Amino acid sequence: MKTWRSRASAIAVEACALLVLIGCVAAVRSPQAQSGPAPAPAAAAAPLAAVAPTISTAQDAAAAGMVEIRSLVPDIDLEIRYAGSDNFVGRPVAGYLGAGCYLHRSVAEALARVERELRAQGLRLRIYDCYRPVRAVRDFVAWAADPDDQKTKPRYYPGLDKSRLLGDYISPTSGHSRGATLDLTLLERRGGGYEPLDMGTGFDFFDELAHTDSPRASLAQRGHRERLRAAMQREGFENYPLEWWHYTLKPEPTPGVAFDFPVK
Repeated sequence: MKTWRSRASAIAVEACALLVLIGCVAAVRSPQAQSGPAPAPAAAAAPLAAVAPTISTAQDAAAAGMVEIRSLVPDIDLEIRYAGSDNFVGRPVAGYLGAGCYLHRSVAEALARVERELRAQGLRLRIYDCYRPVRAVRDFVAWAADPDDQKTKPRYYPGLDKSRLLGDYISPTSGHSRGATLDLTLLERRGGGYEPLDMGTGFDFFDELAHTDSPRASLAQRGHRERLRAAMQREGFENYPLEWWHYTLKPEPTPGVAFDFPVK
């Protein structure tokens, strides 16, 4: 009986070792294992309530500590898309009563320095969005949750099902609402004016091609994106890799506070 038990124990040990070996081989073959452990889903990291910023009671830019960028660069090129209908929702967005660009003063001053440096190179910035009210972000989320509204799909998300926009592209909270994030592109002097450089996609194009380092972009397009990124990085702005146009000044002046006063 003692010999039978010893043999059974040995078999069990050998079986366990075999299972471990199989598991190791499977892990080596797994693409996820080769590139390191897969990141946990964003929803699993922390409940939304735990990471959502405090919403300030400030009723205007002055109370929020922000300035309009034209107070520093009067002739900067603004094309604030969400104040009109030329955007992915196809109409003016809640909270945009005008085409203003508000940023915390330190962010606006850094952006003004980028603009001055670029002008010396025959380039300029065009700004699509700056501070974004919380109510605008909620408007985006409501739009994304409406499967019947697909009128802008051909231009803005031709390769994606609308339900997939929630998450990486449209979030229930936005850094724009904290006043340190903006969307922009580069203009180049041509003849007597300035024209946008070819970045490979338009603003707010929801597709892998819009990722800053997308291999699908041409060498020239990636070069233009890198030129914008380098200019912004010199003044402390960090790019969001899924959107070549999206930059945030780091560290942010109010990382835990969002604002909801209207853009005018």
